[in-house]
Amino acid sequence: MERAEEKVTNGRTINLGGVGRPDVVAVSHNLGHRTRMLTRALPEPSAFNAASLLPYQLRRADFELAMQDVYDLLFDLNTALLTRSLPRIEETVRPAILSGILSDTVSASLARHSRALVLNTFHNGHPDLIPQGKFAANAVQSGGDGIEVKTTKGRGGVDAHGARPGWFCLFRYATDVTTEPATDRRPSQFTEVLLANLELSDFRSNDRAILGTRTSSPNAAGLAKLRSNWVYRLASAAS
Repeated sequence: MERAEEKVTNGRTINLGGVGRPDVVAVSHNLGHRTRMLTRALPEPSAFNAASLLPYQLRRADFELAMQDVYDLLFDLNTALLTRSLPRIEETVRPAILSGILSDTVSASLARHSRALVLNTFHNGHPDLIPQGKFAANAVQSGGDGIEVKTTKGRGGVDAHGARPGWFCLFRYATDVTTEPATDRRPSQFTEVLLANLELSDFRSNDRAILGTRTSSPNAAGLAKLRSNWVYRLASAAS
């Protein structure tokens, strides 16, 4: 199905009709004498694993919609920034902040599309997603039911505030930070979604400096569990 192309010129958006590119929607912004392109990432349908085990009545469509919500947010933010001759959000904020934005957005979107899960409304509560109606006001400081959601750029694990047994969902993403000029960089996208029910023995403790906060990460066994039940994996992430 064709998607409409939008062109942003001097702050105005013009609908250009179908472009025959099912994988992208493009915008261009005239800065000086150069037209610069911005594309919207889209989930790859063939990258979903039909055999993955999904708890709490989750569907693969829930993950696809949540990923698209993140891509739409980045596209909208970067379009607004580009029309003001400002860098993309990826070049504006620190990597840890970007990861936090992606994590919060994909968690909220999964909760919105899920039939059985909602956001944990307890501040810094664990896990991020909890069963609807399981806890008063859908808030729990540390619950045993639900899914903890994390995002990371690394090939290894990801830091968590503490080792807790339960369902753990890891969204791995890639950000283009090398293409020049920066306005020609590819859109950030998720490369893998991994999901597993981890035990305490599947975590390792991470030592920190005297002023640091001790964290935990899935160990080799935990990562093996996550990778064996992958939900989404682009070909570029398979190696």
